[in-house]
Amino acid sequence: MDEGLKIVRWVGSSQRDLQSFPPEVRRDVGHALYAAQKGETDPAAKPLKGFGGHSVMEIVAPFDGNTWRAVYTIRLRDTVYVLHAFQKKSKSGIATPKAEIDLIRQRLAAAVRHYKERLS
Repeated sequence: MDEGLKIVRWVGSSQRDLQSFPPEVRRDVGHALYAAQKGETDPAAKPLKGFGGHSVMEIVAPFDGNTWRAVYTIRLRDTVYVLHAFQKKSKSGIATPKAEIDLIRQRLAAAVRHYKERLS
C-alpha cells in the first residue's frame, strides 16, 4: 500500500454487494475510493444529504441506463469506511430511498464503534 493512503474497511455486505456490480461500475467506484484514500474527492462523489457536510459521501455511477451507488465515510481520520453499495431502482425522483438511508445510518454507527474499539 502507498504511504499516506487511508485504510479501506467494508461494513456489512458492502464489499460483496459492490462485487456484484458490472465491471465498469466497479472500476468507477474503485477510482473514487482510491481518491478518498488519498484525501481527495473524485468528481463522481458528492456529499450524501442528511449527514451533515462532507463526511458521508455518495459515489454515483450511471451505467447502461441504471444508477449504481456506493456510500462511504471519511469521518474517521485514517480510514475510509465503505458503508453501502446498491443499485438505485426508483424511477421517480433522485432522493435515496428511506430504507437505504436507514441502513447507511446503522452501518455508520457500526463503523464509529469499530473505529473507537481500534483506538482502545
